[in-house]
Amino acid sequence: MITDVRLLEALPREESLRLLGSTSLGRVVFTQFALPAIRPVNHIVEGDRIIIRTHLGAAIDSAVAGTGTVVAYEADMIDPDDHLGWSVIVIGRASRVTDPGEVARYREILQPWVSGAMDYVITITADMVDGFRLARGVPPPLTVGTAVGHHESPAG
Repeated sequence: MITDVRLLEALPREESLRLLGSTSLGRVVFTQFALPAIRPVNHIVEGDRIIIRTHLGAAIDSAVAGTGTVVAYEADMIDPDDHLGWSVIVIGRASRVTDPGEVARYREILQPWVSGAMDYVITITADMVDGFRLARGVPPPLTVGTAVGHHESPAG
Protein backbone atom coordinates (compact mmCIF):
# COMPACT_ATOMS: atom_id res chain seq x y z
CA MET A 1 0.00 0.00 0.00
CA ILE A 2 1.31 3.44 -0.93
CA THR A 3 1.22 5.75 2.06
CA ASP A 4 3.27 8.72 0.91
CA VAL A 5 2.27 11.53 -1.43
CA ARG A 6 2.91 10.92 -5.15
CA LEU A 7 3.11 13.53 -7.86
CA LEU A 8 2.78 13.11 -11.60
CA GLU A 9 5.21 15.61 -13.13
CA ALA A 10 5.22 16.49 -16.83
CA LEU A 11 8.68 16.21 -18.39
CA PRO A 12 10.13 18.43 -21.12
CA ARG A 13 10.57 16.94 -24.58
CA GLU A 14 14.38 16.67 -24.35
CA GLU A 15 14.27 14.86 -21.00
CA SER A 16 11.53 12.54 -22.28
CA LEU A 17 13.58 11.55 -25.34
CA ARG A 18 16.69 11.08 -23.16
CA LEU A 19 14.74 8.72 -20.86
CA LEU A 20 13.31 6.86 -23.85
CA GLY A 21 16.86 6.33 -25.09
CA SER A 22 17.94 5.01 -21.68
CA THR A 23 15.85 1.85 -22.05
CA SER A 24 15.79 -0.60 -24.92
CA LEU A 25 12.26 -2.01 -24.70
CA GLY A 26 9.03 -0.28 -25.62
CA ARG A 27 5.64 -0.85 -27.20
CA VAL A 28 4.60 0.23 -30.67
CA VAL A 29 0.90 0.94 -31.15
CA PHE A 30 -0.59 0.81 -34.64
CA THR A 31 -3.78 -0.08 -36.49
CA GLN A 32 -4.36 -3.65 -37.68
CA PHE A 33 -7.65 -4.57 -39.35
CA ALA A 34 -9.09 -1.21 -38.20
CA LEU A 35 -8.35 -2.08 -34.56
CA PRO A 36 -5.56 -0.99 -32.19
CA ALA A 37 -2.63 -3.38 -31.99
CA ILE A 38 0.35 -3.28 -29.62
CA ARG A 39 3.66 -5.10 -29.94
CA PRO A 40 6.67 -5.08 -27.62
CA VAL A 41 9.87 -4.25 -29.50
CA ASN A 42 13.39 -3.23 -28.73
CA HIS A 43 14.59 0.11 -30.03
CA ILE A 44 17.25 2.76 -30.18
CA VAL A 45 16.71 6.51 -30.17
CA GLU A 46 18.63 8.84 -32.47
CA GLY A 47 17.72 12.47 -32.03
CA ASP A 48 13.97 12.75 -32.70
CA ARG A 49 13.69 9.26 -34.20
CA ILE A 50 12.92 5.87 -32.70
CA ILE A 51 14.32 2.98 -34.71
CA ILE A 52 13.03 -0.61 -34.59
CA ARG A 53 13.66 -3.71 -36.71
CA THR A 54 11.08 -6.13 -38.01
CA HIS A 55 10.56 -8.88 -40.57
CA LEU A 56 8.47 -9.33 -43.69
CA GLY A 57 4.95 -10.32 -42.73
CA ALA A 58 5.08 -8.81 -39.25
CA ALA A 59 1.92 -6.92 -38.32
CA ILE A 60 3.81 -3.65 -37.86
CA ASP A 61 5.54 -4.04 -41.22
CA SER A 62 2.19 -4.51 -42.97
CA ALA A 63 0.76 -1.49 -41.15
CA VAL A 64 3.68 0.66 -42.28
CA ALA A 65 3.73 -0.62 -45.86
CA GLY A 66 3.39 2.96 -47.07
CA THR A 67 5.25 5.91 -45.63
CA GLY A 68 4.07 8.23 -42.93
CA THR A 69 1.70 5.87 -41.11
CA VAL A 70 0.80 7.41 -37.73
CA VAL A 71 1.75 5.22 -34.76
CA ALA A 72 2.32 5.60 -31.04
CA TYR A 73 5.34 4.39 -29.12
CA GLU A 74 5.52 3.99 -25.34
CA ALA A 75 8.25 3.00 -22.93
CA ASP A 76 8.50 3.28 -19.18
CA MET A 77 10.61 2.41 -16.19
CA ILE A 78 8.48 2.02 -13.06
CA ASP A 79 9.98 0.41 -9.97
CA PRO A 80 7.72 -2.50 -8.94
CA ASP A 81 8.39 -1.95 -5.22
CA ASP A 82 8.14 1.80 -4.67
CA HIS A 83 6.03 2.56 -7.79
CA LEU A 84 8.21 5.50 -8.80
CA GLY A 85 9.57 6.08 -12.27
CA TRP A 86 8.67 7.53 -15.64
CA SER A 87 6.67 6.95 -18.81
CA VAL A 88 7.15 8.44 -22.27
CA ILE A 89 4.59 8.36 -25.09
CA VAL A 90 5.51 9.38 -28.64
CA ILE A 91 3.10 9.94 -31.51
CA GLY A 92 4.69 10.09 -34.94
CA ARG A 93 4.94 8.89 -38.49
CA ALA A 94 6.44 5.47 -39.10
CA SER A 95 8.13 4.51 -42.34
CA ARG A 96 10.56 1.92 -43.63
CA VAL A 97 14.18 2.90 -43.98
CA THR A 98 15.11 2.25 -47.61
CA ASP A 99 18.65 3.61 -47.87
CA PRO A 100 20.92 0.51 -48.01
CA GLY A 101 23.67 2.23 -46.01
CA GLU A 102 21.29 3.22 -43.21
CA VAL A 103 19.72 -0.24 -43.15
CA ALA A 104 23.17 -1.85 -42.85
CA ARG A 105 24.17 0.54 -40.05
CA TYR A 106 20.99 -0.16 -38.04
CA ARG A 107 21.44 -3.92 -38.52
CA GLU A 108 24.82 -3.54 -36.83
CA ILE A 109 23.77 -1.37 -33.88
CA LEU A 110 20.23 -2.66 -33.19
CA GLN A 111 20.15 -6.36 -32.45
CA PRO A 112 16.65 -7.91 -32.22
CA TRP A 113 15.70 -9.78 -29.08
CA VAL A 114 13.97 -12.54 -31.01
CA SER A 115 15.45 -15.05 -33.43
CA GLY A 116 14.87 -14.90 -37.14
CA ALA A 117 15.58 -12.55 -40.00
CA MET A 118 14.74 -8.96 -39.14
CA ASP A 119 15.37 -7.50 -42.57
CA TYR A 120 13.35 -4.30 -42.28
CA VAL A 121 14.12 -1.16 -40.34
CA ILE A 122 11.33 1.20 -39.33
CA THR A 123 11.84 4.71 -38.09
CA ILE A 124 9.27 6.66 -36.07
CA THR A 125 9.54 10.44 -36.00
CA ALA A 126 8.81 11.97 -32.60
CA ASP A 127 6.18 14.48 -33.73
CA MET A 128 4.45 14.63 -30.33
CA VAL A 129 6.22 13.65 -27.10
CA ASP A 130 4.60 13.37 -23.67
CA GLY A 131 6.71 12.34 -20.71
CA PHE A 132 5.72 11.97 -17.09
CA ARG A 133 7.58 11.18 -13.90
CA LEU A 134 5.87 9.57 -10.91
CA ALA A 135 7.77 11.03 -7.94
CA ARG A 136 7.49 11.37 -4.19
CA GLY A 137 5.98 14.66 -3.20
CA VAL A 138 5.49 16.87 -0.21
CA PRO A 139 2.06 16.69 1.40
CA PRO A 140 0.02 19.87 1.04
CA PRO A 141 0.13 22.09 4.13
CA LEU A 142 -2.77 21.90 6.56
CA THR A 143 -4.82 25.05 6.81
CA VAL A 144 -6.06 26.44 10.13
CA GLY A 145 -9.29 24.77 11.19
CA THR A 146 -8.84 21.68 9.02
CA ALA A 147 -8.60 18.41 10.87
CA VAL A 148 -6.42 15.66 9.47
CA GLY A 149 -8.62 13.12 7.71
CA HIS A 150 -11.71 15.36 7.92
CA HIS A 151 -13.29 16.44 4.67
CA GLU A 152 -16.26 18.78 4.69
CA SER A 153 -19.12 17.91 2.38
CA PRO A 154 -20.27 20.44 -0.24
CA ALA A 155 -23.49 20.88 1.74
CA GLY A 156 -21.55 22.21 4.66
